[in-house]
Amino acid sequence: MEENEMVTDQLIEGIKDKKNPCIVGIDPEWHKMPECYKYGLTARGVVEWATNVIDAVADIVPAVKPQMAFFEVFGADGVRVHQQVVQYAHDKGLVVIDDSKRNDIGNTAKAYAYAHLAKSGPINADFMTVSPFLGTDSLQPFIDIAVRDEKGIFVLVRTSNPGSAEISEAANAQGEKIQNWLASYIHTVGRDCIGKYNYSDIGAVVGATFPKEAQLLRSIMKDSFFLVPGFGAQGGGVKDVIPCFNEDGLGAVVSSSRDVLYKHLEMEEYDGTPAMYAEIVRNQAKAMQEAVYQELSNYYPNKVY
Repeated sequence: MEENEMVTDQLIEGIKDKKNPCIVGIDPEWHKMPECYKYGLTARGVVEWATNVIDAVADIVPAVKPQMAFFEVFGADGVRVHQQVVQYAHDKGLVVIDDSKRNDIGNTAKAYAYAHLAKSGPINADFMTVSPFLGTDSLQPFIDIAVRDEKGIFVLVRTSNPGSAEISEAANAQGEKIQNWLASYIHTVGRDCIGKYNYSDIGAVVGATFPKEAQLLRSIMKDSFFLVPGFGAQGGGVKDVIPCFNEDGLGAVVSSSRDVLYKHLEMEEYDGTPAMYAEIVRNQAKAMQEAVYQELSNYYPNKVY
């Protein structure tokens, strides 16, 4: 990344270069991983599996999204592997979104922000996901480090699970839906860190499973990037992700994990080898890219890539 370049600028350049607004989650679910990567219940297999996945998609996707919880299952070794995976993805020229959904209050929030985002911290991710439900003061440490170290955050606004409506659509004391209030807040604080492509480093998580809500949230957060989970296995389709984008074809990255990582479980022809597994992962990532890119081209023929 060039000096003084916003991290969202780097993400956008990857999207434009690869003509791909889709990313791949790195979710090592042990019981679903191919047997060829297993060496007992140890982290060694996760390293080999994750690096092979990254190798398979590095020239296709602009970013990867390791999910912290799946690494923590392996204890201290898993946390170290997570750090290795972040570094390996960086070495391959990819943006890394640390999907850890952290937050707390005061010094604890500062500690989370330092650990996951700070350039001098142990993880040094480019972005991380953050929960807002302890209040805006709990978000400030993440925003501060993001601004200081040219990093970014994605704040949970409308997640892809069915139960998200219980909180997101509830009203606050002023009678406004919580998701809408959060969107306005993100838009406001994000104005202080706009990059050369006119997008902010303070973004939002907005699920593909709620396209109508996404359209409304897009209208509020015009210059915020959306991290869009819920595509594929969770029920979000190609048409469902379109409201997350702006007319320039930017403004969102669509994430898929299970449909890319574990398609081999549905394929009788899978021969159990790492080579064929990597080929399946690559083909799935490419198919997602082609489908979303074509749909975006249909809706927004004047997009910038």
